[in-house]
Amino acid sequence: MRINHNIAALNTYRQLNSASTAQGKSMEKLSSGLRINKAGDDAAGLAISEKMRGQIRGLEMGSKNAQDGISFIQTAEGALNETHSILQRMRELAVQSSNDTNTDADRSELQKEVDQLAEEITRIANNTEFNTKSLLNGAVDDNNVKAATFHIGANAGQNLELTIGAMDAKSLGVTRDVQSAKVSGATDVTGATLSGTLGTALTDGASLTLSADDTAAKTTWSAADLGITGTSLASTSNSSEYNDYTITVTKTGGAGADVTAAIDSTAKTITINYSSDVAAAGSTAAKLQSALDGANINLTATGDATAVAGGTDVAATTAGLADDEVKLTIGSEDVIVKDTATSATFTSAANQGLTVNLDGAVTGSAAATIDIGISSSSEATFAGGAKTADANVAGGIDISSQSAADTAITAINTAIETVSTERSKLGAYQNRLEHTINNLNTSSENLTAAESRVRDVDMAKEMMEQTKNSILSQAAQAMLAQSNQLPNGVLQLLR
Repeated sequence: MRINHNIAALNTYRQLNSASTAQGKSMEKLSSGLRINKAGDDAAGLAISEKMRGQIRGLEMGSKNAQDGISFIQTAEGALNETHSILQRMRELAVQSSNDTNTDADRSELQKEVDQLAEEITRIANNTEFNTKSLLNGAVDDNNVKAATFHIGANAGQNLELTIGAMDAKSLGVTRDVQSAKVSGATDVTGATLSGTLGTALTDGASLTLSADDTAAKTTWSAADLGITGTSLASTSNSSEYNDYTITVTKTGGAGADVTAAIDSTAKTITINYSSDVAAAGSTAAKLQSALDGANINLTATGDATAVAGGTDVAATTAGLADDEVKLTIGSEDVIVKDTATSATFTSAANQGLTVNLDGAVTGSAAATIDIGISSSSEATFAGGAKTADANVAGGIDISSQSAADTAITAINTAIETVSTERSKLGAYQNRLEHTINNLNTSSENLTAAESRVRDVDMAKEMMEQTKNSILSQAAQAMLAQSNQLPNGVLQLLR
């Protein structure tokens, strides 16, 4: 017998530790519900489980992404629903305007509504957004990204791309350009208006109507022309035609029966001189008035050397134009035409041979300069990695005449079909995403079940193991107590 090493106790102690360790592991698994609580429980199983968990969470987020994508699509499609309604109203107005029971004034009122409807289509395209992302202006963000990418899977590259076309009025073909004209420079043309056909370019026949003062500059005047009436020459009133000027009548010395006058445009005065001989012809103011009424007063220009026409100063020559010429300007190109011209054609590359119809009704139009501008409808523009301008509407599609309205019906039909095509595409994508969500949810469910088999504990089996290890532990404790008593047998030998 040996007492330094109680081999039986050591063996029992080892078995007790093993049973206690196994019982502890079972209790850990039972309390957490997991078979793998740390890498030591199952190193390979832990790696497999974590990879599966990444897939499961990716699938769940992919499903959420797809749901957000549906909301994105529904926002765009909802806006296009209103665009459809507007186009249907525009078509209705075009059909109405194409009927010749309407007068030009009637069509003008119909045109006003079409203009506003076109502006609203473009406003919808510019302003419809989802989470600040543009939807209907041809790009989904201000960096000119034209396709929306929906990440609908658990792994890289599992994407779905959606492109939505520009849905503004210009892109749909239901706008027109609008022309305008403005008089500039010193001229006796007092106004200019572009009218007539409301087409998309000047070549469509826009007519330029010029409002002009056709009174030629006078060089001779009668007393009546100057408003000299009554018997008081010293305080005569001005006529309405020359009410910007002060008229002064002065008696001078010297012989002769002439009555002379001078105009000073700088000082805005007309001075009339009569000689003492005229005064001697009659001693009363009435006789002098009679003499003035019968005289032609030759005006001599002084001061800034201009003549009077309708109360407006007109230079004798301006910018090399003759008295019967008019200068039309578009951009940097000038075209000089006679004031009786019926058309003017521009030839620069920028103006591309545009033609303006003239009314040929301007006379005495020295130095008239007409600036002609075109307000163009446009799509949204992108440059330098950012949006630079929203889509713009100058005017709605032309329905101002029977033929124009008839043509507009076809153009609006095309626009309606374009919007229908876009809405159909959006609906198809929405249906596809709904199937995607169902598939992702099913995949996540199945993969979760697989991961559970790797990671989760079988509670019944583990309870059985825990019970076994508990009994072993209790038995080991009892046997350890017995083995600890074995060295006591040596004492029997010492008696």
